[in-house]
Amino acid sequence: MEDNFTKDTEDEQVKDNEQAGASTEETKNDDTEKRTRYCSSCRRGEDKTGKLTEFPGGFLLCNDCIQKGLNFFGNNSKGDFTINDGTSEKKMDNFGDFMKELEKLTGFPLFKINPVKKAAPKKEKAAQASKELSLKNLPAPHVIKKHLDEYVVGQDRAKKSIAVAVYNHYKRILSPKNKDVEIQKSNLLMLGPTGCGKTYLVQTLAKMLDVPLAIADATSLTEAGYIGDDIESVISKLLSAAGDDVEKAQKGIVFIDEIDKLARKTETRSRDVSGESVQQGLLKLLEGSSIEVPVGASSKSAMVPLVTVDTSNILFICGGAFPDLEEIIKKRLLKKSSMGFGAQLKDSYDRDVTVLSKVTTEDLREFGMIPEFLGRLPVIVTLEAMSEDMLVRILSEPKNAILKQYHELLAIDAVDLQFTDEALHIIAKKAMEKDIGARALRAVIEEYMLDIMYEIPKDPNIGRVTITADYLENKGGPIIEMRGSIAQDSVPALP
Repeated sequence: MEDNFTKDTEDEQVKDNEQAGASTEETKNDDTEKRTRYCSSCRRGEDKTGKLTEFPGGFLLCNDCIQKGLNFFGNNSKGDFTINDGTSEKKMDNFGDFMKELEKLTGFPLFKINPVKKAAPKKEKAAQASKELSLKNLPAPHVIKKHLDEYVVGQDRAKKSIAVAVYNHYKRILSPKNKDVEIQKSNLLMLGPTGCGKTYLVQTLAKMLDVPLAIADATSLTEAGYIGDDIESVISKLLSAAGDDVEKAQKGIVFIDEIDKLARKTETRSRDVSGESVQQGLLKLLEGSSIEVPVGASSKSAMVPLVTVDTSNILFICGGAFPDLEEIIKKRLLKKSSMGFGAQLKDSYDRDVTVLSKVTTEDLREFGMIPEFLGRLPVIVTLEAMSEDMLVRILSEPKNAILKQYHELLAIDAVDLQFTDEALHIIAKKAMEKDIGARALRAVIEEYMLDIMYEIPKDPNIGRVTITADYLENKGGPIIEMRGSIAQDSVPALP
């Protein structure tokens, strides 16, 4: 009996244990189901997506959905977004709408999306149209020269030639085409010593007309395939100045400086890859042709996109100092007669400051420019060397004069800066000794203004400083006046 009772008891225990084990497994499964979390967007479980990120309100997102949202973040970003709240599914193609739905679902602001404000396209187009150059707003030659007079002193003949050439060029571009008569382009060649205003004239002109301007240095140009900039890099700079707008770039201006450095080398045994070869390469650009240029780079490569630019309507202005060209001109002028009563003295043109204006194409060919290149630059403009009177005017007359710049610098410290007339002439004489044109003026003034600019901020009572000839000649110092001794109306106020 005891054995049977024991056996029954053991059997019941086994059953109880089996039932307990089954219930334990069911409990584990229930707990597992309770612990499994799902992405609120794609409804995938955490076992498939990895760890979910919990947002305010118990909202869960997997890494894939977060990355997807970041990739398309913004009001204008398009994508495939889905929200599943367990009962229904809603699809959207805009991330901004997607985030708004999430805020409604969770009740908490998740991201703050600032809408991109766009200006009315009609107003933008109207403003651009008003700025664009047309026959109605194209300034006449006398208007162009008057504007150049405000920034460049002297060079009246050169400014007239440039004004007429630019006016005719843009009339040719902007006027309706005539089938019977085709007006050809007239590029310019500017000759003049260093520091006479060649580059500044072109910069002022381009700013007035509001057209793209590219300034290139001919010394860096080489024949294609050699170390240096390719010839097409000139147009790449113009395209960059036009904001990569091909149509705008095709109406721009290209200024190639130091063009005299491309002269043919007479005594050389190697290939002239940076001289005559570059002149020949520039022929197609000057005359007008369609070329492929890289966007945002100076040289072509497989990784850089190319665009086609037509150079037929681009105005090319070439400038150079052409050293020793005056000797070639004098030599030609003295060929006429060298003996007898009508003979000219060898030094008859030595003091002629306008000898450069007598230049001819023959002189430029002897200098080293090839005839094909000169034929594509029909307008030759010569600029005069700087005289003492011109340098004195440059100091104070232009809108951006050097003395006006220093006057503004000291006005910030509430000090009035003045120069005597004798001091201006001394500065001009010292600048002429350097023989680098108007660029020498700043170098001379910087030398004498160093101590003044250093000492003046020490004393706030200084009201006026006058630069005299004695100070420039090291015979005395500048005249310094305190605020109490001068009229306050003529002195800048203290900050």
